[in-house]
Amino acid sequence: MKTTTYGQMVLVALALGCSSVWAQNVKITPLGSHAGELCDRDRATIFEDPTGVRILYDAGHSVTGGDDPRLGDVHVVLLSHAHGDHMGDQRMKALGAGTCDKPETISAAPHSTTAEIAAAKNAAIIMIAPLGAFIGKKIENIRGKPTGNCALTGGDLVVPFPASCNAAVQLGGMRTIKTAGATRGVEITTVPASHDSTVARALLTDPERKNLEADNVSLYLGPPSGYVVKFTNGLTVYLSGDTGIHAEMKTIVKEFHKANLVMLNLGPNAVTGLSAAYVVNELVRPASVIATHVNEGATEGGKLKPGSRTAAFTKLVKGRPVYPALSGKTMEFAGNAKCVAGC
Repeated sequence: MKTTTYGQMVLVALALGCSSVWAQNVKITPLGSHAGELCDRDRATIFEDPTGVRILYDAGHSVTGGDDPRLGDVHVVLLSHAHGDHMGDQRMKALGAGTCDKPETISAAPHSTTAEIAAAKNAAIIMIAPLGAFIGKKIENIRGKPTGNCALTGGDLVVPFPASCNAAVQLGGMRTIKTAGATRGVEITTVPASHDSTVARALLTDPERKNLEADNVSLYLGPPSGYVVKFTNGLTVYLSGDTGIHAEMKTIVKEFHKANLVMLNLGPNAVTGLSAAYVVNELVRPASVIATHVNEGATEGGKLKPGSRTAAFTKLVKGRPVYPALSGKTMEFAGNAKCVAGC
């Protein structure tokens, strides 16, 4: 009969303990207009790190605001640029209102869904500085007190915060977010995007709004950005934001940050199916892709519609899976960007 020594049992226990810590997954949950589908206005996504840090990316039109029951805790709010469909100049009239092709929304002016959620959840806002100043003022108008800068602990943001705060950065800037007592944190870096960042005039106050309307121009709130988010399990996600093709996708996102999961915006005003596939196949070359911001009702019954732009893009991607960002369906990713549940 084979016996096991005490030392062998300790080694096994340590190995199991380490694997349970390092093998935990990042949870990614799209928050769209219609449950189980990828629809025209869908932008918002929740990311949850194994340490408990929860991040909202581009709230947009497909949430009901700070009271959206799907949100849960939100520690950090990201916003790629100022366009209304990302900042959230509209909100869902109700979850599931309208159709997947044309969700029914109502105005979120004067605050925006981004500011409402950040204020309601006492979240830190991490975005380009001019954009952060604008959202910070909206949060101040909601709460009735100034939005201060986030306090740093050893250079890191330790969540949760007692009130919403501003941790805005310049392009290329990075913040590390930790839960109390955690030894490692989530690293969030802004990266370039090829787009613009003008705010919806409905979110401006007079006389500025009227002055801009008179000349048919908009207010520019700094450069647009994408993000690279490095989670504690090793998963490195590139959030493209709205963007056309640019060289930094290869030099910064792939070669420097080594992103292994891409969440790619497919809005036709920025990229075509062919150019988006080139980003995936030739520039970033991730292990997996999540398709979002498709500007169409891309699915029916949770399956891609034949003939949709999203289906055409998926067919052009080679050697890696493409997952549609289905609302309310949580996907779990290991550190190597392989989907291990919910895909």
